[in-house]
Amino acid sequence: MILLIVLAVSSINCRHRGAPASPVLLFDGTGTSPGDVAAIESLLTERGLAYDTAGSWRLDGMSEAELAAHRLLIVPGGDFMVMGKNLKGTTGAKIRTAVQNGLGYLGICGGALMAADSPDYNGFNLTGGVRFGFYTDVSRGIHKDSVAIARPHEVPLDQYWEDGPQLAGWGDVVAKYPDGTPAIAEGAIGRGRAILSGVHPEAPESWRRGMTFATPASVDRAYAATLISAALQRTALPHF
Repeated sequence: MILLIVLAVSSINCRHRGAPASPVLLFDGTGTSPGDVAAIESLLTERGLAYDTAGSWRLDGMSEAELAAHRLLIVPGGDFMVMGKNLKGTTGAKIRTAVQNGLGYLGICGGALMAADSPDYNGFNLTGGVRFGFYTDVSRGIHKDSVAIARPHEVPLDQYWEDGPQLAGWGDVVAKYPDGTPAIAEGAIGRGRAILSGVHPEAPESWRRGMTFATPASVDRAYAATLISAALQRTALPHF
């Protein structure tokens, strides 16, 4: 039985190495939230989008050409300090160059913080030196909340938030927190684009326990799919 399992795993790995790169590369390395990785995977599967995953060691080992074989890198939520400390210092520069050459980037919560300039935590600095602070709820001792994000010419959406950043100082503002600070922002980076989100539109219903949402989880997840599509196609979203 053990031999059969080893052979099966070996076969899967060989097929993975020889297969063409999927459009989406999802980072699931040390420090990422397993629950958020699973939420994004389920959304990609629902939308019929093929994806590969990369742990910390794999992302460190990928060349710029291997990164460029994908169209979009998604970095999910989690502890950005742990994420960064478990990546090599050279990985951020490699990702930055790949994005400048056309790779799309979608950073959600911790993934948005990883996109900023944070040299102590091997951040990717896709923001040209801009650093982000946390949304004001953190200063009030709130770490999980339902927040209504405002969008241009659209009804607000109640979104799941958990220790996410506000994105002042970079890019075009796609959505705003109730205090007016940017909740979602996007911007061109060379030939590539990045979309950064301080909230979790991909959050499943199970994350909402104990909180009140006027927006159904299905509607929020449809909006998450819109962000993924825009990042994949490198198209601009409506912004303020």
